[in-house]
Amino acid sequence: MSESKHTDLNLLPVRLVPGVGPQKAEHLGALGIGTVGELLEYFPFRYEDYRLKPLEEAKDGEKITVAAAVFAEPNLQRYGRNKTRMTCRMLVDRVLITTVWFNRHFLRERLTPGTDVVVTGKWDARRLQLTVAQAEFAGAQQSTRSGTLQPVYSVGGDVTQGWLRKTMLQALDRFGDQVAEVLPDELLAKHKLLSRKEAIRTVHRPEDGEESRIQAGKRRMAYEELFRFQLKLLAYKQLVKQRSEGSAKKLEREKVRAFVRALPFRLTSAQKQVIADILEDLEAPSCMNRLLQGDVGSGKTVVAATALYAAVTAGYQGAMMAPTEILAEQHARSLNQMFEPYGLQIGLLTGSMPEKQKRDVLGALQMGLIDIAIGTHALIQEHVHYRNLGLVVTDEQHRFGVQQRSVLRRKGLAPDVLTMTATPIPRTLAITAFGDMDVSSLREMPKGRKPIQTYWVKKDKLERVWGYIRKEVDAGRQAYVICPLIEESEKLDVQNAIELHAQLAVLFDDQEVGLLHGRMRSDDKDQVMQQFHQGACSILVSTTVIEVGVDVPNATVMVIYDADRFGLSQLHQLRGRVGRGEHASTCVLVADPKSDNGRERMQAMTETADGFEIARRDLELRGPGDFFGTKQSGLPEFRFSDIVQDYELLEQARDDAAALIRSQSFWTDAAYASLRDYLQREQIMQGDLLD
Repeated sequence: MSESKHTDLNLLPVRLVPGVGPQKAEHLGALGIGTVGELLEYFPFRYEDYRLKPLEEAKDGEKITVAAAVFAEPNLQRYGRNKTRMTCRMLVDRVLITTVWFNRHFLRERLTPGTDVVVTGKWDARRLQLTVAQAEFAGAQQSTRSGTLQPVYSVGGDVTQGWLRKTMLQALDRFGDQVAEVLPDELLAKHKLLSRKEAIRTVHRPEDGEESRIQAGKRRMAYEELFRFQLKLLAYKQLVKQRSEGSAKKLEREKVRAFVRALPFRLTSAQKQVIADILEDLEAPSCMNRLLQGDVGSGKTVVAATALYAAVTAGYQGAMMAPTEILAEQHARSLNQMFEPYGLQIGLLTGSMPEKQKRDVLGALQMGLIDIAIGTHALIQEHVHYRNLGLVVTDEQHRFGVQQRSVLRRKGLAPDVLTMTATPIPRTLAITAFGDMDVSSLREMPKGRKPIQTYWVKKDKLERVWGYIRKEVDAGRQAYVICPLIEESEKLDVQNAIELHAQLAVLFDDQEVGLLHGRMRSDDKDQVMQQFHQGACSILVSTTVIEVGVDVPNATVMVIYDADRFGLSQLHQLRGRVGRGEHASTCVLVADPKSDNGRERMQAMTETADGFEIARRDLELRGPGDFFGTKQSGLPEFRFSDIVQDYELLEQARDDAAALIRSQSFWTDAAYASLRDYLQREQIMQGDLLD
């Protein structure tokens, strides 16, 4: 890395750029540009190509620039109010074409035969016609664009494209040489990266015909962004591990082995490996921060139960958080059954419980009479106190982050944390959103798990779908029918749960048809789910409230209405509610998708049942923001990189950051001072992220 001193351009106000006065500085501020550094890093999102192109290489409908000579006098037509259409025959590469000019009648006098003009516009190959968007006449006293690539920036308000282009060039001329390098020389050489100064200059001021240089500039900035983010994550991860704030638990390994041997099924090799990793984490002095991802039905719950049992037999309490009360109650039932022979006390804490019952549970937790608490996120709120909390398991939507750890630390607690998800996360997202965690995956399904047959049908085939449900319920099985809406919407032409429930109650008048949605009272929801669990209800019409974790082994049919309105991962989660028992199960997607994206999702669901493959396709179709939801904690908004398209660069950046963090020289050598300064600014070196 260069040792020369540079001014930190992010400390210089943008008004120092020539031509940027107080008012313009305010307008730039509305675009998020307040400093010279932010201006220079405000990259164009595309380029307008004004390079001359031979007609034989031009594609129909393409925007092209050609050098032409006027062949005949233009023909002017007037229509409407103050509207004109002018056509002019021109000679391009010995080919006679027609140029069309809308509302440019004032140029008529300049279009005389023999005049040379460079025109840019949309090419109609069939008609040999060019609709002119811009034109430059030979000898004109103006800044020529022909033969160049012009950057196109995102602008708005009082910031125009032309003014921003001019201002960017002035900023480059005045401050371009002061751009400081932030990457070590060895990484620049290893990946053949442009210097930071070259990259910024190239992207804003592309050379004629040098598209490869533009891509090289963008690649350099994308790598820098990914590398610095990975460096921050890995430094934070190492910092947490180095702290001795956790507790090295003295596990009774033989008791844990006996617990596993007594299970009514054999663990898969993947489950055994993950359990081994978790037990090692529990015995370490630093806090465990592990993400366990696995497909629907891959056996995450038994892994969590083993970890909780290990913590409890070592003298600690455990907590298991679920995203919904329905799932919390289900976990309480299954863990009660699993731990009953061992005398472990399970406590359930939900918002709908009577106050007296809540007080009893809270008191028992504080006195240590409850070994494992199960509930929603309320389990870690300020008024909940534990005697000796050692392990927190979070299921599904909960991303146990900095704020939640801070709450527990204020209570004097630093538990190990195991986060579980049945939505497999593609590797590129796992090392981005969850880069500060150790990631374990269950890709092996338990023996005996039957595959779910998935079919996509149009709405005109619904009679056959209802006939299939009739066949299943007559055989004593049960069915889910999922709708995207609770009530009818004037804006959306999709099926709603209330209306469909009424229809099916008539169609299956000899069966009990239940209704479940998010607006129902908790006790009403519990009653419906209990009826479905017990088999008193044959068909359950529901919204996606049953998406996560609901386990009814006798349910063999899942019908998803307007399936194209759901994401792939959500569809896969819903499909996972069936196929949990001994009988073969079926998922039917009812959809008439209007878009290619919708059709691709339906096709993907019928082609694979692998949750990891589904997640990969979902990421490609929706992008990282929609995959998690825009508010997902831990997923940054990258300016220069796309973690889907730049996944190879992301892998390289992570490997490089990991190697540097492990190197002692990184923490001492002057060559890495700017990167250490970056970590300091990000509060990594100060170690106060958890406060």
